[in-house]
Parts: sequence; C-alpha cells; structure tokens
Amino acid sequence: MRPKEFRYRHFIPEVILQCLRWYLRYPISYRQLVEMVSERGIIVDHTTIFRWIQHYVSEFEKRIRWYARPSSGSLRVDETYIKIKGKWKCLYRALDKIWSYH
Repeated sequence: MRPKEFRYRHFIPEVILQCLRWYLRYPISYRQLVEMVSERGIIVDHTTIFRWIQHYVSEFEKRIRWYARPSSGSLRVDETYIKIKGKWKCLYRALDKIWSYH
C-alpha cells in the first residue's frame, strides 16, 4: 500500500521523490528531467513533473527545514590579503551575520 501522499498517482513514490530531489538540488529544467528519467526506462511528460513540483515542494521543504542550517539572510564580505608564492593576493569570503564577530 502506498503512503497517503502518493495515492492516486500513476507513478511509484520513488520516481516522484527522485525527480523532486534532482529538480530542487540541481539547476535543471523539466525537459532535462524527462530525459534523465527516460534513460531509466520511465516515460513521463514534463507537465507531469511540473505538477509534482507544484504539489509536493511545500511539504518537502517543511520536512527538510529542520536539517537546514539557520541563516539570517544577511551576509557580510570579509576581505584580507595573503601572500601566495611571494605575491600578495586578495582573499574574499562571505560571512553569515550570525557567525560574524562584531
């Protein structure tokens, strides 16, 4: 028996979740996802993947939010100079507001 979130879907939950993971993790299009899934022998249309994303992404985000690192949304840039092989180079790094020292 399927979990209630995936009832009345024509595809198994593993296919849906794999498409969600790939879409949310990598900068790819729906048509590229169709190609990737078709290489595994599964025929699906790009509009179906679009509907999966629209339907499941909010629940997916709620479940992974607990694992995400807290961020204030504000970043600061720290600039320093270091010597590399006898030449001075500028080193930039982004610091989250929570972790920066005042």
